Amino acid sequence: MKERIIFHIDVNNAFLSWTAIYLLKNGYKQDIRNIPSIIGGDEKQRHGIVLAKSPIAKKYGIVTAETIYSAKKKCPSLQMFPPNYDWYSKCSKELFAYLKQYSPNLEQFSIDECFIEMTGTNYLYKDHIELAHKIKEDVKKLFGFTVNIGIGNNKLCAKMASDFEKPDKVHTLFKDEIASKMWPLDVGELFMVGKKTKEELNKMNIFTIKDLANTSERMLERKFKSQAKYLKEAAWGIDNSKVTARSNKRESISTTETLNHDYTDEDKLKEILFRQADDVARQLRKQGEYAKTVAIIFKNNQFKNYSAQAKLKLPSNSTKNIYELAIKIFDENYKKDPIRLIGIRLSDFQTKKEEQISLFEEKESTETVENEEIQRTIDKINNKFGKSLITPASLKMISNRKSKNQEIKK
Repeated sequence: MKERIIFHIDVNNAFLSWTAIYLLKNGYKQDIRNIPSIIGGDEKQRHGIVLAKSPIAKKYGIVTAETIYSAKKKCPSLQMFPPNYDWYSKCSKELFAYLKQYSPNLEQFSIDECFIEMTGTNYLYKDHIELAHKIKEDVKKLFGFTVNIGIGNNKLCAKMASDFEKPDKVHTLFKDEIASKMWPLDVGELFMVGKKTKEELNKMNIFTIKDLANTSERMLERKFKSQAKYLKEAAWGIDNSKVTARSNKRESISTTETLNHDYTDEDKLKEILFRQADDVARQLRKQGEYAKTVAIIFKNNQFKNYSAQAKLKLPSNSTKNIYELAIKIFDENYKKDPIRLIGIRLSDFQTKKEEQISLFEEKESTETVENEEIQRTIDKINNKFGKSLITPASLKMISNRKSKNQEIKK
């Protein structure tokens, strides 16, 4: 049996790098990667947070997910730029299209990272490490940003390797390197071990990945239950999951976001759902279809997945309709647990609404047609100038409703 070879490719500081390239292409004189800068939401909003930071901003102690207000207190000269998700999507697609020339079996892990199955390509590439260096340099020349490439015998090890020293590096983590390269790391560095899990492991005197590897699974089960098996296997670099390329035929549209810490603030989770609802709705409108079903996907800090779904009254590709149902699903199904991943999935597509209109529904139907025309116009503007340029006032009102209610109570 051939030994597996997996590449994990991760764009260094993707949102900031991609924004820098966009600005330079459009006449901006400074490379924002070389100044104190952040990518962030609207600072006028209560929940504006840092999405990405430049290396210089990092030196001021600015961290991802802190408020923009806090970041500016640390660095008054800090420059903030809005996210441009359409541009990010374009950069992502171009990168993955380029990478597929090396192996068609590419699994997109997020907008800025992927796994590539390189097993069995030895007859094409004699030295996979040399190939990784070539890819890294070619990406820099072709696209203007840098990547880290991790090489391992499975997805877990490849992912861990790419997270070693950054940026613009190639690292390996093969089976015979686990003890020397991975075991000395802090247990919090192990993939999918969050802050809460690390704290619990530390209470058990488990501070390094080696400590975890040498702890019995039975002892781990007392505290972590079903999560224990993953922790034990991951500490030994065991992962049998496959690299699964996405099908061209899309029976559903989904987007998920892995959070960099545990989230329990419902307002922040709903803010993420708002962005995601707009994203999937725009994709649906782009392909000229309507969805019947909306689902919310959760993963908590114990790595347990749960989801819930509901049907729209009428098939829709409206951001407003999708978001309103998403929030209803959220309110009815969120278990108040710390969340590490959240997402929205649309399914049951059709090309026509197939709605029956009665005399009493005529006014509402007319308004729906008018709203679709407005939405298409907004999409055209946003596609040209950036995703965040225009948001319908009705959506802003919906997304801010809870915060306003809380302010009134105060």
